[in-house]
Amino acid sequence: MSFALLTDPARPTVEPETGGPATDRILSGAPVFTTWNEYESADGKRFAGVWRSTPGSWRIVYDEWEYCEILEGTSAISHADGRHWMVGPGDRFTLEPGFDGVWEVLETTTKRYVVILP
Repeated sequence: MSFALLTDPARPTVEPETGGPATDRILSGAPVFTTWNEYESADGKRFAGVWRSTPGSWRIVYDEWEYCEILEGTSAISHADGRHWMVGPGDRFTLEPGFDGVWEVLETTTKRYVVILP
């Protein structure tokens, strides 16, 4: 059994990676992602860290399971079936395999995440 200490999200100690959604998924803006991946399991199927995005919207399709806790900013998440959620600091939620919708960052959003791949 192992133990992984994650850092204070305000001061991540790992080098950030930058990127964004695939260009064919962008619906508005030019969102830029910054990710501090603080944990990866030996089998490469579990991850944890901090993610930040600048404003914009893009289509999301999940084949993984993800737990999120919003640390700062405001985002709107909508499901293809019409359900809609506004999330901000302190909100926690999960996205499960099969979730299909849109993530719209209204104000630069930072979240803590845990991802489990199939």
